[in-house]
Amino acid sequence: MSLLKETIQKIYPQDSESRDQAKERLDQLAIPPWALGDLMDLSIDLAGICRSVKPVVTKKAIVTMAGDHGVVAEGVSKFPQEVTPQMVYNFVHGGAGINALARQAGAEVIVVDMGVAADLSDLAKAGKIIDKKIGNGTSNIVKGPAMSMANAIKSVEAGISIAMDLDQKVDVFGTGDMGIGNTTPSTAIAAVITGKSVEELTGRGTGLNDEQLAHKQQVVKNILLRHQPDPKNGLEVLNCVGGFEIGGIAGLILGAAALKKPVVVDGFISTAGALIAVAIEPFARDYIICAHRSMEPGHKAMQEKLGCRPLLDLNLRLGEGTGAALAMNLVAAAVAVLTEVATFEEAAVAGADK
Repeated sequence: MSLLKETIQKIYPQDSESRDQAKERLDQLAIPPWALGDLMDLSIDLAGICRSVKPVVTKKAIVTMAGDHGVVAEGVSKFPQEVTPQMVYNFVHGGAGINALARQAGAEVIVVDMGVAADLSDLAKAGKIIDKKIGNGTSNIVKGPAMSMANAIKSVEAGISIAMDLDQKVDVFGTGDMGIGNTTPSTAIAAVITGKSVEELTGRGTGLNDEQLAHKQQVVKNILLRHQPDPKNGLEVLNCVGGFEIGGIAGLILGAAALKKPVVVDGFISTAGALIAVAIEPFARDYIICAHRSMEPGHKAMQEKLGCRPLLDLNLRLGEGTGAALAMNLVAAAVAVLTEVATFEEAAVAGADK
């Protein structure tokens, strides 16, 4: 049996009994009813995911997947492709936004080469990154499929294998990305799966002006005219219009779900990976925590399709896993509320009148 099929068979919904037990305890806390709002909802989800009223989220890791995209040849980004490997080196040296925010959250940053169009073998040999390179970037999706179906499966299975390898070292996963041009395939994925218009979904990425934005929208329309994948077939969508790092993110989410561990999904590109994962196995949705809502206009539609409310809305547009790192503070806080706040009885505090 393939790793993908084997993983899918291990994914079940959250545990309803643990959710009920968590809800019962939260209802009895020595605070006004549901006074901590969404944080208490998150507590219930974490109990259901971890199958315990004392979920453990101590060991945290942001897995930042890096890959390049042939569609940059269409002029959809303000930055050259050389920035992708340069940023990977920055991650390794600890100088990127994700490094600072992960340190603050007490999370490890794990960098994966899924398909960077550069030789990063020195970093892989030194144990600085994980080498899962499938190719030197995807093909130009204006002219043909992003990748073969075999490589689509391979990218998802690479993400799964990383989750499995980290099982004993990680309680809660976070997703991250790096890849110049990756908002274009992510927008295409969003358009296919949500059915929303290109104009509604397409954003400025790394800072496009109005003329460049109009060009990007036309490029995405051309992509959708050429490819018409089945929106319910996640692998077909990935094969036609995806990215190697997007497939890796989808696989990481599926792997986390199979391990019954929460996965904090970052921004626009990570949410494209989440859409792919849930199209492959709908129950994976039960393990996803949406970190934040980014400035990319399509992000809201993607999260609504997932049925997922973001924890934060801070006008972020960096990627890398930065929003996931920030949200990990809230994950830890939700567990603290569930496990450390006393009930009325434990605190000997008089409850509200019936």
